[in-house]
Amino acid sequence: MFTDRIDAGRRLAEALAGRPGIGGPGRALPADTLVLGVPRGGVIVAAEVARALGLDLDIEVVRKIGAPGNPEYAVAAVDADGELIAGERLVADAEYLQREAVSAGAEIRRRLAAYRGDRAAPVIAGRVVVLVDDGIATGLTLLAAARSLRRRGAARIIVAAPVASPSAEQALHQVADELVVLWVDPHMQAVGQYYTRFGQVSDAEVIAALRAAWHEREQAR
Repeated sequence: MFTDRIDAGRRLAEALAGRPGIGGPGRALPADTLVLGVPRGGVIVAAEVARALGLDLDIEVVRKIGAPGNPEYAVAAVDADGELIAGERLVADAEYLQREAVSAGAEIRRRLAAYRGDRAAPVIAGRVVVLVDDGIATGLTLLAAARSLRRRGAARIIVAAPVASPSAEQALHQVADELVVLWVDPHMQAVGQYYTRFGQVSDAEVIAALRAAWHEREQAR
């Protein structure tokens, strides 16, 4: 059980720092490695990872598409380029998915503008990327994110999360070069069950975490 997303991020950073081939002795990540948090909650976890490892932080905005009548159950996900990925258990028709994808795309654009402002998007091509979320239930949003990063030329993709379902872990192994999950639980029902405090994260909290991380890195250079 994690106290909150900050606790989860610190524990995830410890696992990343000590893992052979990632951050272990003599095999540190390249200095230009980029940590990307999936908004909203994933950014809070990612901020702790980036701070602990001394790496740059940014965001990778993707949106899940919920099932008709059950918006919390993801049946598809869309990335910032509008690419749609659907789950194997499809319970929605193509018209529904396309309509929801348009709405999701608008929300992605809103979040990018709100979170980054006039700050340029980071360069992905040729870089190692650590893609972080606060938990992985179906894995669809991270699948969409990882595929987008691969299209944009990421040299290596490390997906990292405090907790995941076995099915999500298996699916992500197909698109990630490395997968770091602290707890894989076959009885997973919702990410929030693994946190003592798992409140909604606001846009303001995401912006504050990003600005603090950007300021810290600028001061360190």
